[in-house]
Amino acid sequence: MRILITGGAGFIGSHLCDALIASGHSVTVLDDFSTGRHENVAHLEGHPLFELVCADIADEGIVRECVAKADRVYHLASAVGVRLIVEQPVRTIETIVHGTSVVMKACSRYRKPVLITSTSEVYGKSTKVPFSEDDDLVIGPSYRRRWGYACSKALDEFLAMAYWHHSRMPVVIVRLFNTVGPRQSGQYGMVLPRFVQQALKEEPLTVYGDGSQTRCFCHVKDAVGALVKLMELPEARGQVFNVGNREEVSIRELAERVINITGSRSQIRYIPFEEAYGADFEDMQRRVPDLTKIEKAIGYRPRYSLDDIIRDIVEYYANKLGLSLRAGITR
Repeated sequence: MRILITGGAGFIGSHLCDALIASGHSVTVLDDFSTGRHENVAHLEGHPLFELVCADIADEGIVRECVAKADRVYHLASAVGVRLIVEQPVRTIETIVHGTSVVMKACSRYRKPVLITSTSEVYGKSTKVPFSEDDDLVIGPSYRRRWGYACSKALDEFLAMAYWHHSRMPVVIVRLFNTVGPRQSGQYGMVLPRFVQQALKEEPLTVYGDGSQTRCFCHVKDAVGALVKLMELPEARGQVFNVGNREEVSIRELAERVINITGSRSQIRYIPFEEAYGADFEDMQRRVPDLTKIEKAIGYRPRYSLDDIIRDIVEYYANKLGLSLRAGITR
């Protein structure tokens, strides 16, 4: 089968490439490397089932050409990371909303099934935990830049569902909850790779706020497996699914576990949110997925615990930094 992955040189997209090619599919990646990295897919260059198209998701002609050749489309191209969202809000909104519009038009024209990755951010300030796909989305005020990402991804969802209701265009929406693993960069504010790199370098682990906010981290391999299964499930079309892990941890405890697993002498340094992201920043206190729907649909069960995830990321960055690991870190 011929697969198109927009944003395929990104962290999640590159792992999706690996999984699909390993299953015998032909994969075309469309990426402009604005947040994706060539090194994520460099190992695939020269593979007979891999093609790389370096282009902007806003280029309608190239997107149409790529979609026309594909049997399935995974739309992962997006602006990513809290820092990018806060520092470049115009780029964030335009990239997400316009890019998805271009992809949806092309998929509609050729009637190609498309899976769109959304985010747990769309649940916003809701305190109804765990978050279920049928819950209301509670977004903060428009003058707070932080919520531009959530609103943009929510608009993606509304657009995709509009195509589904209008013409039964085959579309699946997946809300990813804090997907992490090897290849993820801490450049755009991703907390776990940042903690791991700081610990390996014996630098202070920087926790924003008081560290009491909680998250549930999902290994990228668990997430990718869910994306592939949902794409191939006819009953998933016109539906929204949470993908994540129920293991909840505070950011303070996460920092402590990274220090413990790496054996680092690093200390934890707390930085106020306003110092890190500006005076108008708001954070979500808890972000926990209700996985009932996806469990029933595809029998989804995360295979990786949080400690498994941390060890994988530690091994990845230790290799990148040329560091030797102490005994007991790797499985």
